[in-house]
Amino acid sequence: MRGTGNWISALALFVYAAAFSFAYVDLSAGTGALLLFGAVQATMILWGLHKGERLYTIQIAGFVVAVTGLVVLVFPGLSAPPLIGSILMLGAGVAWGIYSLRGKREKNPASVTAGNFVRAVPFAAALSIIFVPWAHVDLAGVSYAIISGAITSGLGYVIWYRALPGLKAASAATVQLSVPVLAAAGGIVLLGEPLTLRYLLASIAILGGIALVVLEKNRAL
Repeated sequence: MRGTGNWISALALFVYAAAFSFAYVDLSAGTGALLLFGAVQATMILWGLHKGERLYTIQIAGFVVAVTGLVVLVFPGLSAPPLIGSILMLGAGVAWGIYSLRGKREKNPASVTAGNFVRAVPFAAALSIIFVPWAHVDLAGVSYAIISGAITSGLGYVIWYRALPGLKAASAATVQLSVPVLAAAGGIVLLGEPLTLRYLLASIAILGGIALVVLEKNRAL
């Protein structure tokens, strides 16, 4: 039923969440971020090009600057990636790219996101049953999972689906490069992590590159 989610989007959401979670068992934070966002960018930009979207020269330059900023930001955490973890993270990136692309045509982000979450439950339940013998459950972990999944992620996905219809696929892909910057900012504000020159320079590059992509797109309309 249109407006309340669909099974394809729900499956993409589940694949993203599951592959992302298992991939980070083996991957460092920096390596995982590069693999994830690289796969997301490739999926969404290639689809946009396939559908006839074109990037102006200044937008290409902005994208390159933003990606360079991402590399600078995560560089200290980079390491040679394990094969299985890499495949899982690349799969997570492709799945998130598909989920995002499907959101561009949705008109009711809240109900669609809720519907996709509900439809993803059977997939998650089946995977959980398979891994029951290796499960370790505690109250704190369950609480964090509920807060992270049902509240913060759910709200974030609603906002993302609200923004998507106004963005081309390539622009939407580039905007997502702001996520590591926001995550690092959260660490600085909430966890007392140090504010470094590397973070400042990388953030300027990423956000400046995103601005070039988005603002040039709007100016050209």
